[in-house]
This record gives sequence, C-alpha cells and structure tokens, in this order.
Amino acid sequence: MAEVIFDEQTMRYVALFQDTTRTTVVDCVNGGDRLIFVVKEGDIGKAIGKKGEHVAKLKRLLNKDIHVVEYSDQPEKFVANVFRNYDVKGVQIEQRGDVTHATVTVDAKKKGRAIGKEGRNLRVSRDLIARHHPIQSVSVA
Repeated sequence: MAEVIFDEQTMRYVALFQDTTRTTVVDCVNGGDRLIFVVKEGDIGKAIGKKGEHVAKLKRLLNKDIHVVEYSDQPEKFVANVFRNYDVKGVQIEQRGDVTHATVTVDAKKKGRAIGKEGRNLRVSRDLIARHHPIQSVSVA
C-alpha cells in the first residue's frame, strides 16, 4: 500500500472538507474536475450531510464535483464503496498471476458512466483503490 502524501492544495481541500463536515478524511484524490474524499468508516452520512448539503456547499466553494467514499479495510467492501453511485451488484477479487484483480459488477445502464470517457473514471477509481488495498487492476462488468 502506498503512503498517502498530500500536496499543499490537497491539504487545503481536506481542511475545508473536515471543517465543513466535521468528519475525518482518510484520503483525497484530485481527479481534475472532481475531488474524491475518502472518509473513515461510519462517517459517510455525516460527510454528505442532510439531503447532501455538505457536498452541495463544497461543490459551490471549490467549483468541482465532490465524490465521497466510505473507507473499509475489507477490500471488497471498499471497492463497492468506490463504485457506490453505479449500483454495485457484486465485487469479485482474484489473483491473476502476481496481479490482484477486482471485477465490479454494476447496473448495466450505469456501466458507461462507471468507466467514464476514455476510461477516466475507472482509472481514477483504480488509483484510489490501489492507495488503500493491494489491488493492481480493476474492471467493470
């Protein structure tokens, strides 16, 4: 697992997020037009806020899409949490040679969005997962 190191800008995002939501950020990934915050297990409801008010406020303040993921030390559960917006039907983790691979099955109508334009969403999700679990490859089914 990679050690999570934040640059100055990311630390400002994390500080603002924590001040706004009163939750603990485990990780933050800047995906260009969106920020992905990983909050500690059990904090997701508090982080999003009533009717999504915290997410809406942060989106306004930072002018970026805000995505909140709940941390889990169980790899399958964390992968499912990362893909939560796409109606996860199941997660399967297997060894393929010396690579640990996760296959996430999502709602067929949401598969394209889960992968993203030119695979961008999938790439960001895979990088995020790899920061917390020894999973090197992820595919969406």
